[in-house]
Amino acid sequence: MSRRLGAAAALLVLLPGCATPRSTPAPAMIGTAVASPGTAGITAAPERPIPYPFTAPEGFRRAVSAGTRTTTGVPGPRYWTQWTDYRMSATLDTQGKRLAGTGRITYHNRSPDTLAVVFLHLYHNYNDPRAVRNERAVNPEGGVTLARLVAQGQTLGEGMEGPSYFVNGTTLAVRLPRPLAPGDTLPLEVDWSFPISQSLAERSGWSEDNLFYLAYWYPQMAVYDDVAGWHTDQHRGLAEFYAGFGSYDVTIDAPEGWVVSATGVLRNEAEVFPAPVLERLRRARTSDSLVHVLTAADFGPGRATRDVPGDRLRWSFRADSVRDFAFGATRESVWDAVRTPTGARNADGSPAYTLASALYRAPATRWVNAAGFVREGLEFGSRFTGYPYPWPHMTSIEADGIIGGGMEYPMMTIIGALSRTSSDDPLFGVTVHEVLHMWVPMIVSTDETRYGWMDEGMTSYGEVVAATPRFPRPQPPMVTDQNAYFSVARSGTEGEILRWSDFQYNSAAFGVASYQKPSSVLFALRELIGEEVFDRAYRGFIRDWAYKQPTPWDFFNAMNAAAGRDLGWFWTSWYQTTWTLDQAVGEVAQQGGETVVEIRDLGNVPMPARVRVTRESGETADLEVPVETWLRGARTATLRVPAGSPVVRVEIDPSGTFPDIDRRNNVWTR
Repeated sequence: MSRRLGAAAALLVLLPGCATPRSTPAPAMIGTAVASPGTAGITAAPERPIPYPFTAPEGFRRAVSAGTRTTTGVPGPRYWTQWTDYRMSATLDTQGKRLAGTGRITYHNRSPDTLAVVFLHLYHNYNDPRAVRNERAVNPEGGVTLARLVAQGQTLGEGMEGPSYFVNGTTLAVRLPRPLAPGDTLPLEVDWSFPISQSLAERSGWSEDNLFYLAYWYPQMAVYDDVAGWHTDQHRGLAEFYAGFGSYDVTIDAPEGWVVSATGVLRNEAEVFPAPVLERLRRARTSDSLVHVLTAADFGPGRATRDVPGDRLRWSFRADSVRDFAFGATRESVWDAVRTPTGARNADGSPAYTLASALYRAPATRWVNAAGFVREGLEFGSRFTGYPYPWPHMTSIEADGIIGGGMEYPMMTIIGALSRTSSDDPLFGVTVHEVLHMWVPMIVSTDETRYGWMDEGMTSYGEVVAATPRFPRPQPPMVTDQNAYFSVARSGTEGEILRWSDFQYNSAAFGVASYQKPSSVLFALRELIGEEVFDRAYRGFIRDWAYKQPTPWDFFNAMNAAAGRDLGWFWTSWYQTTWTLDQAVGEVAQQGGETVVEIRDLGNVPMPARVRVTRESGETADLEVPVETWLRGARTATLRVPAGSPVVRVEIDPSGTFPDIDRRNNVWTR
C-alpha cells in the first residue's frame, strides 16, 4: 500500500535516479586494512556492542523439524497450505450505501492437524464500536450483521459453548459440530450485511455518489499455517492483511449504469455491456495502442451498461489461485485499456498478454497516462522478479475521496487522483508500487499484519529500481528512502523492523519500518553480497514461494544460502535492533612514504567500510575494512596506502548505498 503520499512509494519518484551500485567490491589495489592495536584476539571487553546470535522463533524451528520449512530458504518436502473455495453473491445498494451478501465457503484442511474451531475475518467490523483500533473509524456504528451461519449442515447461534460462533472485534470463531480431520473439507454457509462507510481505514468505501470500492467485504477464512497455527490478529486499521489462497466464484448485483470491475475474469460480459462497449473492450485485448473503452459519452444505463428490465445487472466473476477478491462499481469513470506482454508464453509458444486498465473520473487529469503506467509496471515487474504476471488483467481505479495513496488487491488497485501534483512522477510511482504488489504479497503471500516490511519494503525497493532510469535527476530516489529513515532514527522514536507492524510506536515509525528502512537495507544487502547474487536470490525467493506463505526467516535463510555465508550479524543489526550505521574517516597522516588512513566506526551497525582513495594524479583505488574487524569489537581500523602520488581524497561508500546516518564525516579531502 502507498498511503497519504507519505509512504516511500509516493515520495521517492519526486526525486530521481541514481548510479547503479557496483555488483561486487573492487579488489584492494593498494593498501590493507588493519584493526587498531590490541583488538585482534580480544581478551578485554570489546569497544562496541557485538550483534547477538540471530535465531528464528520456536514455531519456525518446529516447522523445520517437521519438514515444512528448511534452513536454506526453500519450502520443505512436507510443506502445505490450506485452500478455500468461495461461492458468493453480493447485492450493492448504491442509494442506501449498504452491501448484503450470501455465500458458501468450502474450506480444505490440508494440514496434518485436526481442527475443532476455525476462524474467519470480518474486517468491516473495524467500524463496530467495540473493535480495537489504531486509527479513527469513519462510521463507528457500521459493523457486520451476521444473519445466518451454517457449519457442516447445522445452523449455529452465537455462544461460547457447543457448536456455535463468537465474534470478537474483526475475528469470527466457529466451534464446529464435528472436528475437521486432516484431508477433510468444511462446508460453511453464511449471510451477512453491513453499511458501507465512506472509507474503511483508507482501503474501501464510496466517493461522490459515483464510485464504490469494496474490499474485505466477505467473511474470509483466517490463515492456519505450519509456523503459528491460526492467525487471529485483530484488524486495527494501521497494519494490513494475511490471507490464504483459494478460488472465487462471485456474482455482483448492481444497478444498471454502474460498471463493475473485479478480481478475476468477467464471464458474462456480453450480458452486461452494450455492443459498442463490448467491441472496444475486445479490441483493447489485442491492441498495442490505448483504447478508450468508455468515454464520458458512454455514461448512463444503456450506454455504459445494457438497459435491462428491473434496472439491475448481475456481474459474474471467476478467479483461481488468488488470496482475496475486491471489486469496484463506478458510473462516471472513463476507461482506458491496452494489452501488455508479460514475458510468458502460451501453450502454442506465442507471447502471453494481459490487459492493463485504468478507470478514472474527469477531475483526475493526470490519469490520462494511468493505463500506460499500469502497463509499465506489469512489464517491469515481470522482468524484475523473473516471474511473468499470471492473471488476465490489472486494473487501476481512481478513488479520490476514499484514499490518498494506493492499495492493492489481486488484479486490482485503488489510487488517489494525484491531480494536484506538479508532474506525473507521483502517479507513476504509486501505480508501479501497487502493481509490484501483485508479486508480493499477492503471489508470494506474506503476513502483512505482523511483518508489513516484507511486502512493503520489497515493493518499495522495486519501485526505486523502476523509477531511477525513468526520472533521472541529481539526487537518487534511493536517497529519499534513506533520508526518511534517518529522520525517524534521529528522533528516537524508531521501532525495530521485526516489531509487529500494529505495535510500532507511532505512524511515522510504522511507515519507516515498513517502507523506507527495509527498502534501504535491501539496497545495502545487494551492495554487500553483489548485485548478481542478490538478484538471483531475490528471483529464486519469488519462484520458490509463489502461491505459498513465507515468513521473514525463510527470506533470511534464502539470502544466507545465496550469499554462501551466515549473515546473522546483518539480520540482527538491521532488523532486530534500531542501531544505526555511522562510519567516518578519521586522521589521515603520512608515515614514511605511506599514507595512513584511520577509519572509525561510530555507530553500532557493523558493515564493511568500503573506501575509495584518490591521488593527485587522478588514480583511484578501492579498499575495504572487512566487517569482521568490527565484529571482533574494534572501533577503529587503519588503511595503509603505498607511496606514490599524494592522496587528496578519501571517501567511505562512494556509491552512497549503505544507509550511513551521517555522511558528512565520510569524506576527507586535502
